[in-house]
Amino acid sequence: MKLVLKILLVVAIVALIYMCVQSIMTPINFEKQQKIRESAIVERLIDIRNAQIGYKNVNGIYAANFEELQRFLNEEKIPFLIKEGVLTDDQLKEGLTEQEAVKKGIIRRDTNWILAKDTLLGPSYDVASIGKVPGFENFTFTLDTATLTSTSGYTVPVFECAVPYDVYLGNLDKQLLFNLKDKGTKLNRYLGLRVGSIKEINNNAGNWEF
Repeated sequence: MKLVLKILLVVAIVALIYMCVQSIMTPINFEKQQKIRESAIVERLIDIRNAQIGYKNVNGIYAANFEELQRFLNEEKIPFLIKEGVLTDDQLKEGLTEQEAVKKGIIRRDTNWILAKDTLLGPSYDVASIGKVPGFENFTFTLDTATLTSTSGYTVPVFECAVPYDVYLGNLDKQLLFNLKDKGTKLNRYLGLRVGSIKEINNNAGNWEF
């Protein structure tokens, strides 16, 4: 009987230690995974922002979907300025302008037309993946566009690209995910990662930047 009690006591102690360790490690692992996943997603959202800005510079509006954005990156060419030479301090003091220096052949400024993808994202960039959530390629970012009116009365095209916590944190601890979402709700924040906004003019800022 005493042996049985000792065994049960040991089992209880082991179970208690396990629960204590889990209670400590689970939040740590959750935060670690969140940082790893969000780092990759933020990088992709920055790529999308750069591509959208390039698209708007050419078309005056943002791409309404990833198919159009991919077509632009793969097919359109945008100007790329090649600069060779700079004005010296003495030339600047003499009042020499860059335009005059170009005419005199002192410096060189040439415009080349290069594929949008190569200029904005790099020649080796996989354009087909730009709309996919890193690590969760079965999911696609949401992408929306709108036109807002500024306080000065100007119409401003805007875009918003986002992915909710549920997509990239949904397979982690449910209680910790609930806590994260609950905190975001109370602070009136988007529950996930987002760049740009279709509700306010925010200069294409990402919600991780403030």
